Amino acid sequence: MGILDKINSSEDVKQLKDYKLVPLCREIRDFLVENLSKTGGHLASNLGTVELNVALHRVYDSSRDRIVFDVGHQAYTHKIITGRKDQFSTLRQYGGLSGYPKPTESEDDAFIAGHASNSVSVAVGMAKARTMAKEDYDVVAVIGDGALTGGLAYEGLSYAGASEEPMVIILNDNNMSIDPNVGGTARLLQKMRVRQGYISFKRWYKSAFSKVPRIYAFNHKIKEWIKWHILPGNVFSSMGLYYLGPVDGHDVKELEHVLRWARDRREPVLVHVLTKKGKGYEPAEERPECYHGVGPFDPVTGEMPPSKESFSEKFGQYLCEFAEKNDKICAITAAMASGTGLDAFARQFPDRFFDTGIAEGHSTAMAAGIAKQGRLPVFAVYSSFEQRGFDMLIHDVSLLNLHVVLGIDRAGIVGGDGETHNGVFDINYLSAVPGLTLLCPSNFAELHDMLESALFEIDGPVAIRYPRGGEGAYTESRKEQESIIREGSDVTLACYGTMVNEMLSAAEILAEKGISAEIVKISAVKPEIYTQCIQSVKKTGRLVVSEEVCAAGCVGRRIITQAALSGTAINNVELLNLGEGIVAHGDRELLMREKGIDAQAVVEAACRLCGR
Repeated sequence: MGILDKINSSEDVKQLKDYKLVPLCREIRDFLVENLSKTGGHLASNLGTVELNVALHRVYDSSRDRIVFDVGHQAYTHKIITGRKDQFSTLRQYGGLSGYPKPTESEDDAFIAGHASNSVSVAVGMAKARTMAKEDYDVVAVIGDGALTGGLAYEGLSYAGASEEPMVIILNDNNMSIDPNVGGTARLLQKMRVRQGYISFKRWYKSAFSKVPRIYAFNHKIKEWIKWHILPGNVFSSMGLYYLGPVDGHDVKELEHVLRWARDRREPVLVHVLTKKGKGYEPAEERPECYHGVGPFDPVTGEMPPSKESFSEKFGQYLCEFAEKNDKICAITAAMASGTGLDAFARQFPDRFFDTGIAEGHSTAMAAGIAKQGRLPVFAVYSSFEQRGFDMLIHDVSLLNLHVVLGIDRAGIVGGDGETHNGVFDINYLSAVPGLTLLCPSNFAELHDMLESALFEIDGPVAIRYPRGGEGAYTESRKEQESIIREGSDVTLACYGTMVNEMLSAAEILAEKGISAEIVKISAVKPEIYTQCIQSVKKTGRLVVSEEVCAAGCVGRRIITQAALSGTAINNVELLNLGEGIVAHGDRELLMREKGIDAQAVVEAACRLCGR
């Protein structure tokens, strides 16, 4: 790490002699593998963009220029270069480095990133602000080909091309998002991954003939006329972007030359860069989809410890089981087949499996179209990603009461990915969808039974909400709207989903203190029928509700409202939730404790209500 030890800013990278750039990139890759093998994180994507990040910092000053990363899966090298390498042992841990760009962490991070396809829109907004303020700095958007499958990316590209704002858009093309890319965009880019020597020729041509400006200008006009009127163009040029590429994304000097050229054109330019996901680390090169997001692993062999069964895997398993019996069932993913457990379905039922790319809005509307024609679509999607499909849920699914089933994965606090990925708003936004039934399984058995009900018993749209990771101690299946799973007389503890485990632990501790807690488990958050819960509160006179969601629209508030409307005033109540819902990255159990929603917090709330 001799070279890397001396790198703490963009300026340090700029001062390096050219012959040190390749060794620096090698040291950065070694650093990434060594550190991520201990902390986990996004490995393959960051290994593939080392040279790109080094070249960016050779050309731009990130403390002043604005480099907007799309998602941020490719920003670790940027963080290493900008003075944060000594903090990498804290990556994705509570109080440590975020796994994504974060302006509150460093002035070198231009914008927060976590959801795909927004970088061009954000960057052109920054460019517009620069022009209005008559300031002098450069703006760059770094977007992957995976993010280019999202419709928002094209809205940004369309406006950027027409804006005439000086800015550079770097298309990092590795033929992957998390899983291999699909669709027309992938085919388009595949056709463009040719003739990588074209840029070198153009640079030589400009250098050779720039000494004779009239000849160069005349030939350039002829070339441009032929390109626009005779030769087939590409979609980026058609949008008004000056297209450069493809460029070898692992040749740092070539990248530097092209980026300088793109910057100096002072117009909207798209640089098409070809990279290899997992570059330089054999296990990640061979299986980039397996090393996209990793936990701790053996850096020598790449071997990862076996993981416990998760709700995602079980959802995919149960869906395959039901699909064997009913050929109307089909599955949709928005570029997350493995993440949502649908990879087994894809192998077993390829004609009934649809990967739409990073396009949650399209996926939701497509599911509506499938359902309207009599089939049975199941769309498995992360909670924080389906926020982008909210309009389609109401307009395309709900208004016709279509039978679309949503698997809302990664609900609640997700851990290391932090505030951009926590699924803490879904109870609020899903409950706003007219006619939608919202089910919250507490364990694998309930997930199975609720999926069966969602597919074959419930009409209209259904969402099944489940967390990242596996089940807890409570394994009994109860599909009733509400059920009392522990009787008591002093305080009512209401819960849904896997929070039942915290309530059961709390009830045991309360019993030791002489407080009798009754637990009401809610299986269906919507429709809002909380009769048993209200009856229990009438008996105990006290209510504690603990939820792994934001306060707005939380179930606790609904119980209080419904009770008041039915003539029952609940005066002794404590609602434990995540407030505004902005929860940092870190260990889930630690965050639950810090936010005051775990078993101990329930115990303390119950004791306060009981005057203990």
